[in-house]
Amino acid sequence: MKKLLASILLMLCTGLAVFAEPVSNEAKLEYNRGYDFYKIGQYDRSMASFRRAIEIDPNYIDAYYNLGSILEYLHQDDAALAVFKQIIVRKPDDFEALYKAGNLSIKLGQNDKAKSYLELIPATSSMYSKAQALIATIPAPVLKEPETQISAQEDETHSSNINHTNGMYNNIPSPTGITTDTQGNVYIASFSDNMIYKVTPDGRQMIYIKDSKINGPIAMVSDVKGNIYVSNYNSNNVVKITSSGVISILINNVERPYGMNITDGMLFVSSQGSNSVLRYKL
Repeated sequence: MKKLLASILLMLCTGLAVFAEPVSNEAKLEYNRGYDFYKIGQYDRSMASFRRAIEIDPNYIDAYYNLGSILEYLHQDDAALAVFKQIIVRKPDDFEALYKAGNLSIKLGQNDKAKSYLELIPATSSMYSKAQALIATIPAPVLKEPETQISAQEDETHSSNINHTNGMYNNIPSPTGITTDTQGNVYIASFSDNMIYKVTPDGRQMIYIKDSKINGPIAMVSDVKGNIYVSNYNSNNVVKITSSGVISILINNVERPYGMNITDGMLFVSSQGSNSVLRYKL
């Protein structure tokens, strides 16, 4: 039976997840307890039950959604966003969760991340118009004028345009591998989100790749043609991302691949599971 947290639905003007996915009876029991506790206003006990349902079945989307909605209602926006991100990792086409993540990111002042979530909602989705309306509320970033001009000699030396000042790229969950391209873009793997983020030379941060083929990314390395290679720790493989963003599996059956390096057209991959290093001619 579909169960909505009706009061929160009215107050937030948003629905809760009610996907019909097979789950264990034990997880369903905890989920039903969470719903019952919610009805009598015992939000802490309700959330505890939803969390236990998730522990039993880590792919229980309904439980994540209701937990996240209660956290949002209680203005625990950081915690709520973390929950909705777990839905997106497990179900990238959950456009309601993407909308929630975008809305919460705006509340937290993370406008670039909000836009990256909302832009993943396609025009075919019923959430598209709401997502576009929310994007329209995001103020354009204020770009600072460069303080000094780079001489022709310096420009030749730093043709990649990478920002050569100290600083930090923030709000990237579980960052692991890093690589760059000749245009000065930085690519960062997020192990927990199963995503590849892209940071442009002017500091704009966005989701570059969100695909089921990215699963537990650890290392990343680039070749001279602009292709990016990613070691997937959880999928035991290495994938290739072309300069145009096309992703494919390059090497299968690598036990827990970890570090990578490219030298003279050879890709080297360390395999923690087999205590070995694989070499692969590109």
